[in-house]
This record gives sequence, structure tokens and C-alpha cells, in this order.
Amino acid sequence: MTFVFYDTETTGLRIGFDQIVHFAAIKTDNDLNEIERFEIRSRLLPYVIPHPKALVTNGLPIDKLIDRSLPSHYQMVRQLRRRLLEWSPAIFVGFNSIRFDEEMLRQALFQTLHPAYLTNTSQNCRADAMGLALSASALAPDVLEIPLSDTGRPTFRLEKLAAANGIAIGESHNAVTDTLSTLGLCRLIKGEAPDVWQRFVRFSKKATVSQFVDDEDGFVLTEFYANEAYHTPVVSLGPDPTATSTRRLCLRLDVSIDHLTRLSDEELQAELSKKPSPVRSVRTNAAPTLTALFDATEEMLGSRPFDEFEDIARRIKDDQALKDRLITTYDIAHPQLRTAAMPEHNIHTGFPDDDDAYRLASFHKASWPEALQLAMELSHEGLRTFGSRLVYCEARSQVPQDLRHEIECELMDRLTVETPWGFTLQQAISEIDDLLAQRRDRNGVLEGYRKYLSEREQKVAVRRAQLRSSPVNAA
Repeated sequence: MTFVFYDTETTGLRIGFDQIVHFAAIKTDNDLNEIERFEIRSRLLPYVIPHPKALVTNGLPIDKLIDRSLPSHYQMVRQLRRRLLEWSPAIFVGFNSIRFDEEMLRQALFQTLHPAYLTNTSQNCRADAMGLALSASALAPDVLEIPLSDTGRPTFRLEKLAAANGIAIGESHNAVTDTLSTLGLCRLIKGEAPDVWQRFVRFSKKATVSQFVDDEDGFVLTEFYANEAYHTPVVSLGPDPTATSTRRLCLRLDVSIDHLTRLSDEELQAELSKKPSPVRSVRTNAAPTLTALFDATEEMLGSRPFDEFEDIARRIKDDQALKDRLITTYDIAHPQLRTAAMPEHNIHTGFPDDDDAYRLASFHKASWPEALQLAMELSHEGLRTFGSRLVYCEARSQVPQDLRHEIECELMDRLTVETPWGFTLQQAISEIDDLLAQRRDRNGVLEGYRKYLSEREQKVAVRRAQLRSSPVNAA
């Protein structure tokens, strides 16, 4: 079995609107011995404004992000994708990766017209080492030394956790050193808590999770909030109607089934809308922490015998009408956001059809004029936007004037117009001024960044005026 440990450094935390600027990965064998490593950086996209806090955290001066000797974002993604495909199939592991790094990587692939789900398709699986560390702290508490934050609460920040366990390797918030720290923590847990490690590996596979959840007469779902483990005996009701292949809805076994069955539809909807809800949603493709009832500890079961929960679980599994009613009511009580405000939000709206898939594959082999034509023929609106934008960034002179004007107007607005998902030049300058006033420029990168932003703001103002005064010819 092959593992790929990886980490990203980004311009901020806005998934879909910030970008990866540093990527590192290490391929290992089944015993976590390093086989090969890969590292690449990217220069800044012209329409992305790094958050000042990200530059302070990563210690990156703006000059390093606009260095023309670095690969473009598109070139970086092409290279890292090629390497990850060479290393596949594998289990991909990051730290807090499923919530963040995975989504940033998917967006990078999506926005460069590649299949987005590299790490969990074509026999690949994914898992999150932060979940592994949290599981180890709950299920094998003597294995890891858990550091405390300034407020005295347990913290699972990678750099603090690695240092507390003698795994600190170089400066944190560097993609290579953070990847090595993640690998070190996994080696420690694998050696000291093999049962926890095997469970981690087992449930990295979506099919295994789905089968376990569907087949078991109840199990314990362990979820983590504010770095604390919460154990809940549950039983599967069936697939979530909004994501049938990747989510299962499960009912808590410590609630009164008789009470739920007596409720009217309106009362049941109100009950399932509570936080926490009696119905839990389990992501089968996100390496959840699951324990069979007969393997669960007394603490996990709340000191109740496991066979009592098994009896309740069997009663629920045998009552199809109750399961259907709970699923339908939960779906009504938790409406999903089904509309996408921006192209970046379209990543989960389905896979390209066969014609689009052919165009996407051809795009990367074509000349720039041919690539632009293929992009404009895509039926997926978001991919059309990304394709034309990509050609603009890579070969601006190959874009016709009218389309170039349209793209530039949209990109200028991104830099200057405040939106719920955006980050403008002026917002970045204001953030820098606040950080400087608080003396939080520990890496000395903010003064140079502020100068760059001020100069950029002036140039953008001039360009926006040109675009408005001459809608097409100014291009």
C-alpha cells in the first residue's frame, strides 16, 4: 500500500478564491518509509490578493510571490497533478486536509480544467491526520502528548502537536516541513497505537465506510468539536437524499424511538432541526471515526450495555416506514444550498458530460487559440469562465479584444468591489494597517506588501477608467 503525505501553503483561507502557492508531497511505502518527495511553488495569479495574515504566517514577502521565474499557477497544477497521478493509487494524507487542503487542491484542479477529485477516485483514498491525532487522544490517550493553548485548552495545531511529541522539523507553515511533521505523527501513532492506525487506514476507503455503516447493527460515531471527542451510538437510516453516494443519515440510539414516532410531522421537523440533531450525517468519503458497538469502551457507550443499543438498532433497521419518514423530514429540516453564486461555487454541481470531458482533455494539448475555442464550446458555464480566464492569464495576446475586455472588467472588479466572497486591494491595505498597529508583523513582510498594494491600486484605478471609457478598443 502506498501513502502520499502532502501539505499546501496558500494566500488565504477563502476556498475557491485564494490559491496554492507552495505544494509539497512525500510518497511512502506501507511501513511509512519515504520513497520519493516532490515540491513546487507558484507565482501569484493576477486577480488574487493574498491576505496579510497569510503572508505573516508563511513568512512570504510579496516579491517571492510575483517572481517571474516561478511557474504560473497553471504550470504548477499541471506538474503536481502529473506527479500525483504517477504515485497513484495511494492513500492521500494531510493535516486538517479534508476541510481545507483537499478543497484547495480540488479548486486548483477544477479551475485549471482538470478532473477535481484526484485523491478519491481511480482507486485513490484520502484520510486526515488531524482526525487520526484526535482519535488517538480519545482511544489511546497515552500515545500522544497533547499541548495546551494559551487559554489552557488542548490544542491540535500541527506545529504545537509535533513539537510536544518531539517531531518538530524546521520552521512551521512551510509545505515541506509540515508534510514531514504530519508523516512523523503518523509514524508515532502507527507504532504506539496500531489499532487506531489500522482503523484510520481502513476507513480511508469510502466503500469500506459505506459497507460498515450499512451493515452494522449500530456503531459508535466519534465526532470532534473544539478538540474534544464526542461519542454517539447510532444506526444508519440510509443514504442522504442530497448526496446519496457520499453521505449516510444515522439516528442516535440514545433517544426515545417511541417519542419520535408519536410526534406529528411538524413536531418531528422541529425535533430534527435541533442542535445537536438526533439525526447525524456521516460523510463516507471523509475518513470518519467509527467503532463497532462490541468494540466500544464503557465511556463511549455511556456505561450502557452494547447489546441494549444493538436491540434498538435492529428495531429501527426493521422499520422501513420510520426510516423513510426520518430521512424525508430531516431533508426538509435541513435545506441544501443548490444555487451557485460564482463559478467557483460550481465545483460540486456534477461531472462534465462526455462532450465536455473530451474538450477538457483536448484543451491541455492544443495551441492557445485552439484551447480557447474548446473552452468556449464547453456546456458547463463555470468551466467556460475558467477556460477563458486561464488562456487570458497564460497567453493574453491570443484572446480576442471583446473577450479580453470582458475578462479584464471582471478581474478589475474582483480587485476593487467588495463582495461576500472577495477580498479587495483596499481591504488588504486596511488589514495591514491594523496588523502593523498591533505590532503583528513578526516576519517583516507587511511594509513591502503595503507598498505593492498601494501601487497596484493606482494602476488598477487607471485601467478601470480606460475600460469604462473605451469598452472594447482599450484592450
